[in-house]
Amino acid sequence: MSNSLFKQFPEVSSKEWKQKIQVDLKGADYNETLIWKTNEGIDVKPFYHSDQFDKLPEVSGSQATAFKICQTIFVANVEKSNLKALDAISRGAEAIKFIIPSEDVSIEQLLLNMDISELNLYFELQFLSSEYVKNLQKFTQPNTSVFINTDIIGKLAASGNWFSNLKDDHQQLETVVASTHTLSIDVALYQNAGANTIQQLGYALAHANEYLNHFEDVLSNDSKHKLKVVFNVSVSTNYFFEIAKLRALRLLWTSLASEYGINERCHIFVTPSKRNKTIYDYNTNLLRTTTECMSAILGGADTVNNLAYDAIYHKDNEFSERIARNQLLILKHESYFDKVNNPADGTYYVETLTTQLSEKALELFKDIEGNGGFLSQLKEGTIQRKIKENAIKEQTQFDEGKLVLLGTNKHPNPQDSMQHELEIYPFLKTNPVKTLIEPIVEKRISNHLDYKRLEEEKTKN
Repeated sequence: MSNSLFKQFPEVSSKEWKQKIQVDLKGADYNETLIWKTNEGIDVKPFYHSDQFDKLPEVSGSQATAFKICQTIFVANVEKSNLKALDAISRGAEAIKFIIPSEDVSIEQLLLNMDISELNLYFELQFLSSEYVKNLQKFTQPNTSVFINTDIIGKLAASGNWFSNLKDDHQQLETVVASTHTLSIDVALYQNAGANTIQQLGYALAHANEYLNHFEDVLSNDSKHKLKVVFNVSVSTNYFFEIAKLRALRLLWTSLASEYGINERCHIFVTPSKRNKTIYDYNTNLLRTTTECMSAILGGADTVNNLAYDAIYHKDNEFSERIARNQLLILKHESYFDKVNNPADGTYYVETLTTQLSEKALELFKDIEGNGGFLSQLKEGTIQRKIKENAIKEQTQFDEGKLVLLGTNKHPNPQDSMQHELEIYPFLKTNPVKTLIEPIVEKRISNHLDYKRLEEEKTKN
């Protein structure tokens, strides 16, 4: 249509909308009734209007249509993992993430008969070896999309220890980055441990800045422009906040990278959160992962790796992996998520959230840098303490029923029995070992309630 329909209607200002709402509230307080206050300190309004912007937001350049569907494969057996990858690709996977537990894994056998020209390949190494990475590169082509997920600071944060020590780890990483032009940042750890959205973004930026400080004088200008920084992110079910989180992450990275002359385009790899997944009423996990994958796509993730609905209590199995992959296939090819590149652009709510999250995360980042940097605050335990504080706040909200997980703390099915379904231990394990720092520990929010119900099942039987 050449003429806009909206021109036929008189403009209504945000002030007029608010006055109308206040009339309809019949004396109830507008702020107390309709404004939602989040753990991040953001007040969510009941409506957003264009006149609340000094200027309309710019087009983001996001490419939602180009997202890749990924499947993760833990390589316990090289031959079986190769066949599993080939099968996943034939069934619609466009990216494969291999988790490599040791240097005994043969990359040549792992990639046998695999056309990697159109694939995104991710290699998460559970060890640190620049020689292994060099050997890996022999079996990949120069123009293929290969990403090495080696994050020595992420290893320190999650386990409390370096692979070897600070000096040796950084030397090995220098060789890896110089040869692969990839650098990986594990942001998922912070979300799964209980960090709020602003903390996740602020820590991601500070985490990345530790590397940029180190590599500033190590990498050549050409290497800086080629550098591909991968953020491994976890998303939860706060739908619009998660969309805004990914958009804010790109904005923040662009700002930081420009200061160092680094490639301003980052690569975002997204997996649904484990923190809100439950054992009981486990089919609800399918609904959770579906909305989480939707947030990832609309937020502009480059690759989405769905989480199987039974991942927290079952071993890897063909059925749940197929369902997880099919959720993404349906979103991409049957739900029109492959039709618009930047669907969140221009939505006043999401644009406002993106700006607020970016600004608050930047304040947190500056505070961390002003107090010695990310590594220093990890060693002091400040990062761990802040994450714990938010996790405790969320846990209290869950226990009081303010934070709801359907089928768990609201509308649970008392007949649901799970004690014979557990193939892997789904609860927090304590294995005291000597560490340099206190590790950041992932914990599901329904952990204690699931455990209590299982104990009650055993008592009844």
